[in-house]
Amino acid sequence: MSRVLEFDAFSYTYPGVAEPSLREVTLSVEPGEFVVVAGLSASGKSTFLRAACGLVPHFHGGSASGRVVTGGLDTRHHGPGDLAAVCGTLLQDPETQIVMGTVRSELAFPLENRGASRAAVARGVEEAALALGIARLLDRPTHELSGGELQRVALGAALAGRPKLVVLDEPTSQLDPVAGDELVWLLRRLNEEQGTAVLLAEHRLERCMAHADRVIVLEDGRVACDAPPREMLGWAAERMPALQTPAARLFARAGLRPAPTGVKEARATLRAHGLLREDQPQRAAVAPGPADRRRTGWRRSRDRGGPAALRVRGLWHELSDGPGILRGIDLEVRPGERLAVMGRNGAGKSTLLRHLAGVQEPTRGSVEAAGRVALLLQNPGDYLLHERVADEAPVEAIEAAGLAALAGRHPRDLSGGERQRLALAIVLGEGTAPAAVLLDEPTRGMDRAAKGDLIERMGELSASGAAVLVATHDAEFAAALADRVVLLADGRVIADAPAAEVLSGGWHFATETARVLAGEDPPVLGPQEGGDLLRDRMSFEVTP
Repeated sequence: MSRVLEFDAFSYTYPGVAEPSLREVTLSVEPGEFVVVAGLSASGKSTFLRAACGLVPHFHGGSASGRVVTGGLDTRHHGPGDLAAVCGTLLQDPETQIVMGTVRSELAFPLENRGASRAAVARGVEEAALALGIARLLDRPTHELSGGELQRVALGAALAGRPKLVVLDEPTSQLDPVAGDELVWLLRRLNEEQGTAVLLAEHRLERCMAHADRVIVLEDGRVACDAPPREMLGWAAERMPALQTPAARLFARAGLRPAPTGVKEARATLRAHGLLREDQPQRAAVAPGPADRRRTGWRRSRDRGGPAALRVRGLWHELSDGPGILRGIDLEVRPGERLAVMGRNGAGKSTLLRHLAGVQEPTRGSVEAAGRVALLLQNPGDYLLHERVADEAPVEAIEAAGLAALAGRHPRDLSGGERQRLALAIVLGEGTAPAAVLLDEPTRGMDRAAKGDLIERMGELSASGAAVLVATHDAEFAAALADRVVLLADGRVIADAPAAEVLSGGWHFATETARVLAGEDPPVLGPQEGGDLLRDRMSFEVTP
């Protein structure tokens, strides 16, 4: 059977840019392979995927050399429309891929476009909807869907025709932990049972590393590493530590080898070394004392006195012909406090942030703000209006976002993480200093270093007195940023507690370190604290 994807000395440069984004890339993907594409922000991952599905250079323009063959079709002679028959595609901004008015018609569109029979279309729509857990959404208007729901619908449309190759750029970035895990399992099932090759770019490698046959690392547009997952993690420890998973960083900090590819493997290794505390009785969750705070990363919310930055009382948001999206929300956020809002897709996170910013009017209840509320929604493209990055925000804001070197680029040619940083610069650069900053899934497309920069920036805003609220599915990011976590379900607050209490002891809403070290009391959220704990434990146990 012929290869499903071949790159032969392929190089590509975006219009108006001096340096190429891909440089002499040569590799191939075999039928049935599950390949993860990794790399830091702006390393070339998105461009690589765009080349695989024909968007580069047919849509983006620019100059290219070498050759890419997808599903037997040479992309020099076949554009994205032709390639769609053999290559399903899900890019970082699923909202830009939705073209039909209802979910059912969106799933049916690619099949109808290829001339499939009515029976084949109906079957394909039903199978895609069931596989992705969106059957209940089939008759919903697409403009009413949450970001995570849109992502699953766009993926359903990509998979409905059973292509030879599926190309996905950050497919779990807007999905809740359960839906994200289910998506990766679905891709693995398609991969194993139907021989569908999967090419998946992802920053949160802990979600997919255990399923991968192979990991390709791009650096400055070149292939820096192409190896099985365990070998890649060993390479990353020496060459690119930012690509280590939390479990790999936990082991490296503790001095344990080799790096695990997942939680199961990590726990098995620790169990073999007698380093797990699985049989300890669990005490009731309480705020840890001073001696525990270094390990748990727990921080007390800073109450600066005076009025609350945000106060919500009895907030309801009901659809005219549907259920309540928010149901009696009571919430108070103090100046300088950092709060993460979490919950499954459709729980009401984005709707809550829109009400806090005054973008939507409540059906009932009230929202009070102590000043300007800056809001960054899920799609950074909504904020980008000009032809050049330099024209989008003041020079100081562009520089603070680390984008000065890209000032002459077109915003659409930036990586997902770069667009996110640019949109944040636009939001923060408007008007007076905000009393509150609200971010909706801000880490989409960001590597660990970029997330660290964002956390630092939010810390500066918090120190200046601004309340920071982040709606996120990224437990690692929430643990590093937040003083407090609010968990939503069905439009209601079901938990409101310190991060160490909410992000441990569970499976889906928990950091990878907390899952590896499940049973620790007090809980441990981060790999640095967990590694120190294991190292101290090993040192203690070998001491006579």
